[in-house]
Amino acid sequence: MTSKKQTLVTLDMEGVLTPEAWIAVAEATGIEALRRTTRDEPDYDVLMRYRLDLLKENGVTLSKMQEVVGALGVKDGALEFLDELRELTQVAILSDTFEQFAAPFMRQLKYPMLLCHRFAVEDDMVVDYEIRVPDPKRKAVAAFRSLNYQVIAAGDSYNDTSMLIEADDGFLIHAPDKVKADFPQFEAAESLEELLGLIKGVL
Repeated sequence: MTSKKQTLVTLDMEGVLTPEAWIAVAEATGIEALRRTTRDEPDYDVLMRYRLDLLKENGVTLSKMQEVVGALGVKDGALEFLDELRELTQVAILSDTFEQFAAPFMRQLKYPMLLCHRFAVEDDMVVDYEIRVPDPKRKAVAAFRSLNYQVIAAGDSYNDTSMLIEADDGFLIHAPDKVKADFPQFEAAESLEELLGLIKGVL
């Protein structure tokens, strides 16, 4: 049965549509500890304080990070996936990335709507980070639902699960086994093509 509501899909960015920017910075700088992500540390503030300390200790500038991220491409098939999805419904990217990180990716993905955070920068060093609002992914989904949208959400990490719970339909994509085991209520896709099929099934 076709829903009478308009639909909107919310997607995480890193690990779903793009590589993990922090992992790329870790590889480029040799700072292995920067490989830690929300898959490993669910508490986002703990993770970010840890990252900022590492950047300061190692003298890694914002310019260096932008250079690294700017050289990355999006995941194979990501643009085609988004293009097909955008022919079916509205799409919003809900990410715990930062404006300064995401710009090269957004250009490659034809500038989808992105709601994310931003770095606080002094003398080319990231000194802090600015959260737009606490628990932004869940609140965005709740806001879209309050506007009478049927929201379908997909993500890969612990920090995506609150928006999956809040959505009308939630799916995991490229998720680690531990996340899938902890949240068995969400059907898990292993490719963007498979995810597209799951989304089409509830549109």
